[in-house]
Amino acid sequence: MNENKLSELEHSSIGKLLWKYSLPAVVGNIVMSTYNVIDRIFIGQGVGADAIAGLAITFPLMNISAALGTLIGVGAAARISIVLGEKNHRLAEQILGNSLVLTILIALSYSLCFGLFLEDILRLFGASDATLPYAYDYLWHLLPGFVLINLCYSFNNMMRASGYPGKAMVTMMIGAVINVVLDPIFIFVFDMGIKGAALATVIAMGISAAFVMWHFVQPTSILHFKRGIYRLKWHLIATICSIGAAPFVVNIAGSFINGILNNSLYRHGGDSAVGAAGIMFTYTQLLVMLIIGVCQGMQPIVGYNYGAQRFHRLRRAFWLACAVASAICIIGAAPGVFFTRVIAVAFTTDPKLIEETCHGMSMSMLAFWFVGFQIVSTNFFQSIGKAGKSIFLSLTRQVLFLIPLLMLLPRFLTLDGVWLSFPASDLCATVTTAILIMREFNDLRRRSHTMLER
Repeated sequence: MNENKLSELEHSSIGKLLWKYSLPAVVGNIVMSTYNVIDRIFIGQGVGADAIAGLAITFPLMNISAALGTLIGVGAAARISIVLGEKNHRLAEQILGNSLVLTILIALSYSLCFGLFLEDILRLFGASDATLPYAYDYLWHLLPGFVLINLCYSFNNMMRASGYPGKAMVTMMIGAVINVVLDPIFIFVFDMGIKGAALATVIAMGISAAFVMWHFVQPTSILHFKRGIYRLKWHLIATICSIGAAPFVVNIAGSFINGILNNSLYRHGGDSAVGAAGIMFTYTQLLVMLIIGVCQGMQPIVGYNYGAQRFHRLRRAFWLACAVASAICIIGAAPGVFFTRVIAVAFTTDPKLIEETCHGMSMSMLAFWFVGFQIVSTNFFQSIGKAGKSIFLSLTRQVLFLIPLLMLLPRFLTLDGVWLSFPASDLCATVTTAILIMREFNDLRRRSHTMLER
């Protein structure tokens, strides 16, 4: 049965495989993203507009946490797919064991650093006197759960990469459903405010982490924990981290960009502009998570077939994933540009925040149509172990283009310049991405011809 799970990656139709692997990932991410939206609605409606702005201030630290988690989780998942394609089962299990040790060590380390300097860090990322108490309260009570969150997400990726997309979906759904149930109880019934939202998250992620860890304890799983795989090996750490560096860089860059963005928004528009950005990011994150689900489905297909040197299959998987991701962006961007009021009133009743959200979101999402192609391309390079190209593409949109635009445009257009930095960056990144993808596929065609001539 286990061999059949791996064999289908090499022989089943790409469309069928992408559907089989992407659908559970998309469903799981929809549930998680819906939870995130509902969580913020509960906070906005039950605590207030300042709480929404305070939550937006926490995004940089949440991104750092996600970055350090994906450094191991995504890198290990991609590497596992490739070595399974090369039929090296023992090495795949060593990657699994090393990933467990690294995930726990890294999560404990950054949680301690956050706890020691939390107020100073939040001030650095744009917290005002009005929003600091909410941001501090939320993160302080979330800190004990960061280890659980990283274990859940990191090993969920490895579960999918080793042939269990359905179980990976269940992992995501368990956490999200429990969270949605606990949120209103803690926020409204127990009157715990934003602290209740954090505690609900910790409990939900703890249960999800237990589920995914139990899978890897079972000897019937394709990969499972066993004696002799936990000793850290530097060459394994290097390969895991090199591939995981792309999403790591994206999230770290996102943290610093959020800091720059929050300070710029506060300077030109006050707390209402920061809150509007928080609502916009919550909505766009919902769309991005759908695309990430497609990429998570594509990753084991592309990685395994790259390891097996079946390049025509990975090209087809890439283009199918691009088509689906682009459709998500086109459909999802329309409400963000044309029906923003419907989105804004779901999060808040504050008139000023509603107006600022409508104005900012409609400008920021003007070029969102192209984001799907960028994300799929970045994940494609990551899936085949091309860490350098994946990191470069990750940096183009969020660092090389967006930061200069955030520095330049507000000088001439004030707050509108901040909002317009996003579509301008998306357009520049799309052109760069297209050039790199064309070059990579030309190289794969040359390698295919060389193999046929032998």
